Amino acid sequence: MNEAVSLYVDCQTQEEIDELWATFMEGGEESRCGWLKDRWGLSWQIIPRRLPELLGHPDPAAAERVMKAMLGMQKLDLRALEEAAGEA
Repeated sequence: MNEAVSLYVDCQTQEEIDELWATFMEGGEESRCGWLKDRWGLSWQIIPRRLPELLGHPDPAAAERVMKAMLGMQKLDLRALEEAAGEA
């Protein structure tokens, strides 16, 4: 199976991200930028609800920092993304 089809999970909190990530990683495989494959090979995007807002920050330098931070992550860290935007 490949990433041509994935399920997107919009998470409100870091706790929700952590819980879903741990559940889907049982027998699964991490990828980058909030993506993973579960034990059956289905791709998931576990994404904080604020990510589009942070990536679309009105300050282009802040948005670029958020993008750079995200690209360095496997499981997304909401606080680190907010810090990259200068909001935490």
